[in-house]
Amino acid sequence: MNDKIKLVAMDLDGTLTQHREGLKDENREALDALSKKYKLIMVGAGQVGRIFNQLGKYPIDIVGNYGLQYATYNEKTGELDIKRDVVLPVDREDIEKKVSYLREKYGFTEFRGDSVEYHISGCITFPILGTKAIQEDKLAFDPDREKRRAIYDEVASLFDRYNVFVGGSSSFDMSPKPYNKYYALDLYCKENGLSHSEVAYIGDDYGRGGNDESVYLADFNYFKIDDYRTFKEVIKPLLED
Repeated sequence: MNDKIKLVAMDLDGTLTQHREGLKDENREALDALSKKYKLIMVGAGQVGRIFNQLGKYPIDIVGNYGLQYATYNEKTGELDIKRDVVLPVDREDIEKKVSYLREKYGFTEFRGDSVEYHISGCITFPILGTKAIQEDKLAFDPDREKRRAIYDEVASLFDRYNVFVGGSSSFDMSPKPYNKYYALDLYCKENGLSHSEVAYIGDDYGRGGNDESVYLADFNYFKIDDYRTFKEVIKPLLED
């Protein structure tokens, strides 16, 4: 398989780093090893600038916002050059009506901060505990994701113009269709003359409603990871001759 692989794509939070934490030296060294053999790219849910900074400005191209953004690393400047930055409109009245319906139906009526988080790209987040929820409450709300997976189909049906993901510890994240990680990676392949068989993807969020699920269920070579601290072990097959 390694003879065919040309590109290694990967998620960030939970795959390379702890959620929203910086890149540790061990995984930076693992990326260095991979980069000697393959082209590397990040495929993220957040903005490319946030991902780049979290990586400590590691020299890598980044797809952000499920494909709405794309940036390449500029070796001369040490910064990113934005190649694509799509911003889509949002019908806030419709979104808030649907979120209010879900809050009333499932008793999510107590929350801190805003009921909905709107992102510049056109992506949205339904933070069940609100945008200013206490971290301890968020972590305790749905650690195994079972509460949200129980209503996932209804939320996805209600927000039918969006790809819906079980995000973080207490939210639903949504990207305008057709944007998701499969769409983003497939588009990258088309733009760079790659077949899916020439791509390996590493991600941790491959379960029901996960934002890596669309890639996991497709025909890419998928490497599952359940703890970012095992990244070095997970990529061993890719480094074998």
